[in-house]
Amino acid sequence: MRKPASRPADAGGVHAETRQRDPSFVMSGHHCHSCYELFYVRSGECRFLTDDRIHDLEAGDFILIPPMTLHYTRYFTGPCVRTVVLFSGEDLAEGIGQYMPGEKRFFSETNLFRVPEANREQAEDILSRMEAEDGKDDVYSVPLSRCALQELLLFCCRTCDFLPPETAGIRTEDRHILNAARFISERYMHPITTGDVARAVGFSPNYLSRRFRTSAGIGLHEYIVFVRLHHAAQQLISTGDSITEIALRCGFSDSNYFKDSFKKKFGVTPRDYRRIT
Repeated sequence: MRKPASRPADAGGVHAETRQRDPSFVMSGHHCHSCYELFYVRSGECRFLTDDRIHDLEAGDFILIPPMTLHYTRYFTGPCVRTVVLFSGEDLAEGIGQYMPGEKRFFSETNLFRVPEANREQAEDILSRMEAEDGKDDVYSVPLSRCALQELLLFCCRTCDFLPPETAGIRTEDRHILNAARFISERYMHPITTGDVARAVGFSPNYLSRRFRTSAGIGLHEYIVFVRLHHAAQQLISTGDSITEIALRCGFSDSNYFKDSFKKKFGVTPRDYRRIT
């Protein structure tokens, strides 16, 4: 029997993994990446933060995260078994957007959907097949994993309850943290301080920062800087403006502080980031 050829090193494709997490697992902080993330909870519960929203997910819940969206996961009650699927726009079949709620706009926004209990076994079987293909190394694994991705998305369109970002279905708690994140998201380009954010939501800066770190895994000041860096990174790619102009537009009054903070977060200078991205 002929042995299948190996997968090319640059083949890309869908990547899937299932892991169990418990409250002892703490992510290093918010992050974003250049691909889509489809996050599914097989069992247990977790809190998912995306930009300026907080969502409590439970078994059967999916959340789709578009590229370059800030997100963070906390596991307050455990254990929680989750599957993460990473894929790019190239992995999506042409025309699949027409079947999704909101059509093409579906893939540009964070979306929440829940698999009815009667259909979860079938959804999880598709996820397991994607994960199995990710572990193989032949020329068939990428197209098969892409086929499974399309099958999963279409299956969800047929069976899932698609939920608005703030619904009682997926519980949204801790309104003060949510309001603080929104305040920062709307005003990051201005010279706001932790005191400004705390006054906006009615807490002292120290108390809010402690609450914010507990819920979001990052301090209030660090989150302000991170949001500014995230927007600066996007503008380095999408505009030809100078690094100083971008720094000022994103709320940094000192371009040297911006450059130091950027390199600490991304591992390269703003200039190199623009060149290699």
